[in-house]
Amino acid sequence: MRNPSAALILIISLLITGLAIAGPFEDATKAYDLGDYKTAYRLFKPLADQGLPKAQYILGVMYRNGEGVSQDYSEAVKWFRKAAEKGDAFAQYKLGEMYLEGQGVSQDYDEAVKWFCKATEKGDVSAQYNFGMMFRFGECVPQDCSEAVKCFRIAAEMGNAQAQYNLGQMYRIGQGVPQDDAKAVKWYLRAAEQGFAMAQYNLGDMYAKGQGVPQDYVMAHLWFNLAASRYPASEKEARKRAEKNREISASKMTPAQITEAQRWAQEWKPKLEQ
Repeated sequence: MRNPSAALILIISLLITGLAIAGPFEDATKAYDLGDYKTAYRLFKPLADQGLPKAQYILGVMYRNGEGVSQDYSEAVKWFRKAAEKGDAFAQYKLGEMYLEGQGVSQDYDEAVKWFCKATEKGDVSAQYNFGMMFRFGECVPQDCSEAVKCFRIAAEMGNAQAQYNLGQMYRIGQGVPQDDAKAVKWYLRAAEQGFAMAQYNLGDMYAKGQGVPQDYVMAHLWFNLAASRYPASEKEARKRAEKNREISASKMTPAQITEAQRWAQEWKPKLEQ
């Protein structure tokens, strides 16, 4: 019988190592999802020490949030960097955030952009959205609304509701793209269907004014109603504005139409994009 080749021995070794890591990683992930952060940390730590990027990333998250450990931005940066240098896109994005916000490191926009770029190259949707915001408002990079639109579009096509909403905004005001109400409605709708309150409010406004869609007070009432229910308690003014516009729409509707709009709102469920 021939002796196994060095390549075959390496493959077998890697498979055994992978199987050895898979079980503890799954157990650690389950503990984290259940909010048992101390157990999660105990299980993730040896995996991170072994060099597993996903475990290193999660350890960074735990130190940043103070989950199962005392909050420590410097430790968070340490673990994000270890995973980021191995090519983990989530860690690259988080490391960029730490540099952007000056958490655990000196604030450094060049370093933030560097790590956001790396995450973007790997298709990280959060990095794409963040870059869009940076280009839109000229934060860390020269303001460039056309570049902002490109970034928002990539993230929006990947299902990011914030990017969809911002792309709708760009089309509505003609910033970085020709003004186009119909396209604004298209992107507001995709974000609104996921439950994004600002998109729901703006969609209601478009229906109330007949911009990009035929004027329809029933649809306006529906979206204003949903926005009012989904704005967080901290955004009292936004909620009041949605409620006020819902009532204005109701004043132009028949009782039957109001009943219909209210039924639609009760039956509505958010749609998560794949």
